[in-house]
Amino acid sequence: MSANLKYLSLGILVFQTTSLVLTMRYSRTLKEEGPRYLSSTAVVIAELLKILACVLLVYKDSKCNLRTLNRVLHDEILNKPMETLKLAIPSGIYTLQNNLLYVALSNLDAATYQVTYQLKILTTALFSVSMLSKKLGVYQWLSLVILMTGVAFVQWPSDSQATPAKEHSAGSQFVGLIAVLIACFSSGFAGVYFEKILKETKQSVWIRNIQLVCFSSEPSL
Repeated sequence: MSANLKYLSLGILVFQTTSLVLTMRYSRTLKEEGPRYLSSTAVVIAELLKILACVLLVYKDSKCNLRTLNRVLHDEILNKPMETLKLAIPSGIYTLQNNLLYVALSNLDAATYQVTYQLKILTTALFSVSMLSKKLGVYQWLSLVILMTGVAFVQWPSDSQATPAKEHSAGSQFVGLIAVLIACFSSGFAGVYFEKILKETKQSVWIRNIQLVCFSSEPSL
Protein backbone atom coordinates (compact mmCIF):
# COMPACT_ATOMS: atom_id res chain seq x y z
CA MET A 1 0.00 0.00 0.00
CA SER A 2 2.83 2.41 0.89
CA ALA A 3 4.61 1.71 -2.40
CA ASN A 4 1.43 2.39 -4.39
CA LEU A 5 0.89 5.61 -2.45
CA LYS A 6 4.47 6.64 -3.20
CA TYR A 7 4.06 6.19 -6.95
CA LEU A 8 0.64 7.81 -6.90
CA SER A 9 2.10 10.84 -5.11
CA LEU A 10 4.93 10.98 -7.65
CA GLY A 11 2.47 10.87 -10.55
CA ILE A 12 0.32 13.64 -9.04
CA LEU A 13 3.42 15.75 -8.42
CA VAL A 14 4.61 15.37 -12.02
CA PHE A 15 1.15 16.23 -13.35
CA GLN A 16 0.85 19.25 -11.05
CA THR A 17 4.30 20.60 -11.94
CA THR A 18 3.83 20.14 -15.68
CA SER A 19 0.29 21.52 -15.81
CA LEU A 20 1.32 24.51 -13.65
CA VAL A 21 4.11 25.47 -16.06
CA LEU A 22 1.89 25.08 -19.14
CA THR A 23 -1.02 27.06 -17.69
CA MET A 24 1.26 29.82 -16.40
CA ARG A 25 2.98 30.07 -19.78
CA TYR A 26 -0.33 30.11 -21.63
CA SER A 27 -1.80 32.78 -19.37
CA ARG A 28 1.26 35.02 -19.77
CA THR A 29 1.47 34.77 -23.58
CA LEU A 30 -2.22 34.72 -24.49
CA LYS A 31 -2.87 37.48 -26.99
CA GLU A 32 -6.03 39.39 -26.20
CA GLU A 33 -7.21 42.97 -25.96
CA GLY A 34 -6.23 44.94 -22.90
CA PRO A 35 -3.34 44.54 -20.47
CA ARG A 36 -2.31 41.23 -18.96
CA TYR A 37 -2.94 40.47 -15.31
CA LEU A 38 -0.24 41.44 -12.82
CA SER A 39 1.98 38.54 -11.83
CA SER A 40 2.15 39.96 -8.31
CA THR A 41 -1.63 39.59 -8.08
CA ALA A 42 -1.36 35.89 -8.93
CA VAL A 43 1.35 35.48 -6.26
CA VAL A 44 -0.85 37.14 -3.60
CA ILE A 45 -3.83 34.92 -4.48
CA ALA A 46 -1.61 31.83 -4.33
CA GLU A 47 -0.39 32.86 -0.86
CA LEU A 48 -3.97 33.36 0.34
CA LEU A 49 -4.97 29.92 -0.96
CA LYS A 50 -1.90 28.42 0.69
CA ILE A 51 -2.68 29.85 4.13
CA LEU A 52 -6.32 28.75 3.76
CA ALA A 53 -5.26 25.18 2.95
CA CYS A 54 -2.78 25.10 5.85
CA VAL A 55 -5.34 26.43 8.33
CA LEU A 56 -7.79 23.75 7.20
CA LEU A 57 -5.14 21.05 7.69
CA VAL A 58 -4.30 22.35 11.17
CA TYR A 59 -8.06 22.41 11.86
CA LYS A 60 -8.22 18.76 10.81
CA ASP A 61 -5.26 17.89 13.06
CA SER A 62 -7.08 19.69 15.88
CA LYS A 63 -9.94 17.19 15.52
CA CYS A 64 -12.13 19.83 13.85
CA ASN A 65 -12.36 21.88 17.03
CA LEU A 66 -12.29 25.67 16.59
CA ARG A 67 -11.13 26.30 20.15
CA THR A 68 -8.23 23.89 19.74
CA LEU A 69 -7.36 25.47 16.41
CA ASN A 70 -7.34 28.95 17.94
CA ARG A 71 -5.19 27.76 20.84
CA VAL A 72 -2.70 26.02 18.54
CA LEU A 73 -2.33 29.06 16.29
CA HIS A 74 -1.98 31.37 19.29
CA ASP A 75 0.57 29.17 21.07
CA GLU A 76 2.66 28.27 18.02
CA ILE A 77 2.68 31.64 16.23
CA LEU A 78 1.89 34.55 18.56
CA ASN A 79 3.53 33.10 21.69
CA LYS A 80 6.69 32.10 19.82
CA PRO A 81 7.75 35.30 18.04
CA MET A 82 11.40 34.26 17.64
CA GLU A 83 10.42 30.96 16.04
CA THR A 84 8.06 32.79 13.71
CA LEU A 85 10.73 35.38 12.92
CA LYS A 86 13.03 32.64 11.61
CA LEU A 87 10.74 32.29 8.60
CA ALA A 88 11.16 35.95 7.55
CA ILE A 89 14.21 35.20 5.38
CA PRO A 90 12.84 32.23 3.36
CA SER A 91 9.42 33.88 3.00
CA GLY A 92 10.96 36.94 1.37
CA ILE A 93 13.07 34.74 -0.89
CA TYR A 94 10.05 32.63 -1.89
CA THR A 95 8.13 35.81 -2.72
CA LEU A 96 10.96 36.97 -4.97
CA GLN A 97 11.19 33.52 -6.55
CA ASN A 98 7.47 33.27 -7.30
CA ASN A 99 7.50 36.64 -9.07
CA LEU A 100 10.64 35.71 -11.01
CA LEU A 101 9.00 32.54 -12.30
CA TYR A 102 6.30 34.61 -13.98
CA VAL A 103 8.99 36.82 -15.53
CA ALA A 104 10.82 33.73 -16.79
CA LEU A 105 7.72 32.13 -18.28
CA SER A 106 6.81 35.40 -19.99
CA ASN A 107 10.14 35.34 -21.83
CA LEU A 108 10.92 31.62 -22.31
CA ASP A 109 8.99 28.78 -23.88
CA ALA A 110 7.65 26.16 -21.49
CA ALA A 111 10.12 23.41 -22.43
CA THR A 112 13.21 25.61 -22.05
CA TYR A 113 11.93 26.97 -18.75
CA GLN A 114 11.11 23.52 -17.38
CA VAL A 115 14.54 22.08 -18.21
CA THR A 116 16.50 25.14 -17.06
CA TYR A 117 14.57 25.37 -13.81
CA GLN A 118 15.78 21.88 -12.95
CA LEU A 119 19.06 23.56 -12.01
CA LYS A 120 17.37 24.09 -8.65
CA ILE A 121 18.28 20.43 -7.99
CA LEU A 122 21.95 21.40 -8.33
CA THR A 123 21.65 24.49 -6.14
CA THR A 124 19.67 22.55 -3.52
CA ALA A 125 22.37 19.88 -3.45
CA LEU A 126 25.14 22.47 -3.04
CA PHE A 127 23.31 24.29 -0.25
CA SER A 128 22.54 20.95 1.44
CA VAL A 129 26.24 20.10 1.46
CA SER A 130 27.25 23.50 2.82
CA MET A 131 24.38 24.18 5.26
CA LEU A 132 23.27 20.70 6.38
CA SER A 133 26.65 18.94 6.01
CA LYS A 134 25.11 16.30 3.78
CA LYS A 135 27.39 13.96 1.86
CA LEU A 136 26.65 13.09 -1.76
CA GLY A 137 27.81 9.88 -3.39
CA VAL A 138 29.68 9.53 -6.65
CA TYR A 139 26.52 8.70 -8.63
CA GLN A 140 24.73 11.72 -7.17
CA TRP A 141 27.52 14.08 -8.24
CA LEU A 142 27.57 12.40 -11.65
CA SER A 143 23.82 12.95 -11.96
CA LEU A 144 24.29 16.64 -11.18
CA VAL A 145 26.98 16.94 -13.87
CA ILE A 146 24.66 15.29 -16.40
CA LEU A 147 21.90 17.70 -15.35
CA MET A 148 24.17 20.69 -15.93
CA THR A 149 25.16 19.32 -19.34
CA GLY A 150 21.53 18.88 -20.33
CA VAL A 151 20.65 22.43 -19.31
CA ALA A 152 23.66 23.74 -21.26
CA PHE A 153 22.52 21.90 -24.40
CA VAL A 154 19.02 23.31 -24.05
CA GLN A 155 20.39 26.85 -23.86
CA TRP A 156 22.81 26.32 -26.75
CA PRO A 157 21.72 28.52 -29.67
CA SER A 158 20.59 26.73 -32.82
CA ASP A 159 20.13 27.86 -36.42
CA SER A 160 16.36 27.65 -36.10
CA GLN A 161 16.41 30.28 -33.37
CA ALA A 162 17.94 32.77 -35.79
CA THR A 163 14.97 32.68 -38.15
CA PRO A 164 12.49 35.49 -37.50
CA ALA A 165 9.56 33.27 -38.41
CA LYS A 166 9.80 31.39 -35.13
CA GLU A 167 8.77 33.59 -32.25
CA HIS A 168 9.73 32.03 -28.93
CA SER A 169 8.31 34.63 -26.60
CA ALA A 170 7.00 38.15 -26.33
CA GLY A 171 10.07 39.39 -24.45
CA SER A 172 13.77 38.84 -24.16
CA GLN A 173 15.11 35.31 -23.70
CA PHE A 174 18.07 36.75 -21.81
CA VAL A 175 15.76 38.32 -19.24
CA GLY A 176 13.92 35.02 -18.89
CA LEU A 177 17.17 33.10 -18.44
CA ILE A 178 18.48 35.47 -15.77
CA ALA A 179 15.13 35.31 -13.96
CA VAL A 180 15.04 31.52 -13.92
CA LEU A 181 18.69 31.28 -12.78
CA ILE A 182 18.06 33.64 -9.86
CA ALA A 183 14.93 31.62 -9.05
CA CYS A 184 17.02 28.43 -9.01
CA PHE A 185 19.48 29.83 -6.48
CA SER A 186 16.75 31.35 -4.33
CA SER A 187 14.77 28.10 -4.44
CA GLY A 188 17.80 26.05 -3.41
CA PHE A 189 18.74 28.30 -0.51
CA ALA A 190 15.20 28.84 0.79
CA GLY A 191 14.37 25.13 0.52
CA VAL A 192 17.44 24.02 2.47
CA TYR A 193 16.99 26.82 5.03
CA PHE A 194 13.36 25.74 5.53
CA GLU A 195 14.42 22.09 5.89
CA LYS A 196 17.00 23.10 8.50
CA ILE A 197 14.35 24.93 10.52
CA LEU A 198 11.95 21.98 10.31
CA LYS A 199 14.63 19.59 11.60
CA GLU A 200 15.53 21.84 14.51
CA THR A 201 11.98 22.28 15.82
CA LYS A 202 8.95 20.10 16.48
CA GLN A 203 6.37 22.37 14.86
CA SER A 204 4.38 20.85 12.02
CA VAL A 205 5.02 21.78 8.42
CA TRP A 206 1.51 23.29 8.25
CA ILE A 207 2.27 25.70 11.11
CA ARG A 208 5.57 26.60 9.48
CA ASN A 209 3.81 27.33 6.19
CA ILE A 210 1.35 29.62 7.97
CA GLN A 211 4.33 31.45 9.48
CA LEU A 212 5.83 31.73 6.00
CA VAL A 213 2.69 33.33 4.60
CA CYS A 214 2.55 35.79 7.52
CA PHE A 215 5.81 37.29 6.26
CA SER A 216 5.37 36.78 2.51
CA SER A 217 1.95 38.44 2.23
CA GLU A 218 3.25 41.97 2.97
CA PRO A 219 5.99 42.08 0.28
CA SER A 220 3.64 40.33 -2.14
CA LEU A 221 1.06 43.06 -1.68
